[in-house]
Amino acid sequence: TTCPVPLFTASSYSFILSISEEEARVKVLNEYLSTRSYIQGFTFSHADVEVFRKFLGPPVDQYIHVVRWYRHIEAIYDGSSEKNEPCKLQTSKSRRVQPPWSPPEGTKHSRLCLYNSLTRSKEVFQPQNGKKVLWYSCGPTVYDASHMGHARSYISFDILRRILRDYFKYDVFYCMNITDIDDKIIKRARQNYLFEQYRENKSTSEQLLEDVRTASEPFSVKLNETTDPDKKQMLERIQNTVKSAFDPLQEAVQAKLPAEEINRCHETLLEEAKDLLSDWLDTKFGSQVTDNSIFSKLPKFWEGEFHKDMEALNVLPPDVLTRVSEYVPEIVDFVKKIVDNGYGYVSNGSVYFDTMKFDASEKHSYAKLVPEAVGDQKALQEGEGDLSISADCLSEKRSPNDFALWKSSKPGEPSWDSPWGKGRPGWHIECSAMAGSILGESMDIHGGGFDLRFPHHDNELAQSEAYFENDHWVRYFLHTGHLTIAGCKMSKSLKNFITIKDALKKHTARQLRLAFLMHSWKDTLDYSNNTMESAIQYEKFMNEFFLNVKDILRAPTDVTDQFQKWENQEVELNKNFYEKKAAIHEALCDNIDTRSVLEEMRSLVSQSNSYIAAKKSSRQMPNRLLLENIGSYLTQMLKIFGAIESDDAIGFPIGGSSQNINV
Repeated sequence: TTCPVPLFTASSYSFILSISEEEARVKVLNEYLSTRSYIQGFTFSHADVEVFRKFLGPPVDQYIHVVRWYRHIEAIYDGSSEKNEPCKLQTSKSRRVQPPWSPPEGTKHSRLCLYNSLTRSKEVFQPQNGKKVLWYSCGPTVYDASHMGHARSYISFDILRRILRDYFKYDVFYCMNITDIDDKIIKRARQNYLFEQYRENKSTSEQLLEDVRTASEPFSVKLNETTDPDKKQMLERIQNTVKSAFDPLQEAVQAKLPAEEINRCHETLLEEAKDLLSDWLDTKFGSQVTDNSIFSKLPKFWEGEFHKDMEALNVLPPDVLTRVSEYVPEIVDFVKKIVDNGYGYVSNGSVYFDTMKFDASEKHSYAKLVPEAVGDQKALQEGEGDLSISADCLSEKRSPNDFALWKSSKPGEPSWDSPWGKGRPGWHIECSAMAGSILGESMDIHGGGFDLRFPHHDNELAQSEAYFENDHWVRYFLHTGHLTIAGCKMSKSLKNFITIKDALKKHTARQLRLAFLMHSWKDTLDYSNNTMESAIQYEKFMNEFFLNVKDILRAPTDVTDQFQKWENQEVELNKNFYEKKAAIHEALCDNIDTRSVLEEMRSLVSQSNSYIAAKKSSRQMPNRLLLENIGSYLTQMLKIFGAIESDDAIGFPIGGSSQNINV
């Protein structure tokens, strides 16, 4: 191999070596090299070696050209080049190379785990298609005002949805239904219609007293037959309320008091006996109500009120909203395929799901969520609805555990055409058909309240897997916990509930959301004065910190002063900050444990407050950027949770919103 032209010629070689004093020699060498390329290849001449060997050590940095030349020779010179020896390349063994790099060990990467009702344990969350999440949630049955039980589910799922979307960065596609065809809706619509007609007929007080006496007889029978203690207490309360209004009117009529007094007592009894009279009127005249618009007017009104309540609570609207009344053709087709697949049968114009045949299949299993509830006739009858549990209806089934896919309509009920005659959808089939139409044969998440597990969600699973002939219609089933009121069971049917509108008269939407965040989404939440006081105090605590930080940031400073030297206090607070962020991440990965998250946030604020106080006591300015980072992070987390709506960088907005607080 021919060597490249050497850096030094013979003349320059002699001249450089003739300079005995090293500093002078290096200086001349630097000037010489400044006009030449001294990295021409990977070889060197004897002249290069002789000059290189003259150095007692590496040259000082001020002679930049000599430094670079020296490093180049040092890197490729193996010490074997002597006079008259040809130049050669350094061997791979002796050539200087970069030392091995050791990667950091790091820490184990946490993955999101969710409590899955299908296994009753926390499972690693793994969507079926990358980061896309298909999610269906059971919406309300709209026949009355939305209450705090609804808020328990919809605020909790809104929090989970936001965290999956905005923290874990999943692409969530969220579908929810509105049940606007249901036994409860039909019965309530008929009763409201018949009661209003009764009111408009303006019966005499004597006639009203007689009608209330008559209506009380079946009511008393119902009360005596009721074994459920909560329901019995509710019926007794109604009976006592009616009696307290009945007696004054009877006495006023008998005493022939002035018409004004009699009319006042008349209106009081009419209002207090509304439920009792409505039941009686429905029994007598319900079958004569045939106008379908009566059955659509009620749910349309209450659906509108529901959406207003959700907006007031800052609950995100679904990506898709499905109404049962708009999906009747799809429901009919869904039922037909279940029958064709061998899991449904027709009986007296109705269609039932064959639970025994389904469960006998090797591919299927009935009641995946609550297998121990199979055979619970009380729960099954509640799932069928009040209008569908007569002796005739029950006798149509092959097994008491079978449930209606399609109900033959009776007089006084809305109806649609089907291959089996005039009828209406069963409750459970509605969700299956609508969710299947939008999300397909399998979804990632299905959500609902804890009390929907059996029979509603178990029946949904069975009929959907019978339709799709698979065993994975739902991958993760999430159920929100119950809501109690000051320790007592809350139920719309028991008339023991607080409407969302009434709750918002006492507390802001943010305070309600904080109360939910301070509890696990899957456990029972007690809506009480103590619960709400804790939420109010937490909001106040956070707000005071945000105001302090903003006050510090408002202090005048120039551009350079905003970058302050970090002392031990700043280093320690920053260390705590990152430890809290890591702890918050771990808590969110652990079944989205917002309760622990809020406690970690509280701890971080306490540490920051101590830091601010220490700085102020020593008459020093707290570190602006560090506090700004902490304040921005906490604000961002609260935004992710839906507790802050504004675009403010730090803290709660002030004024003009139901979300805001007085400061």
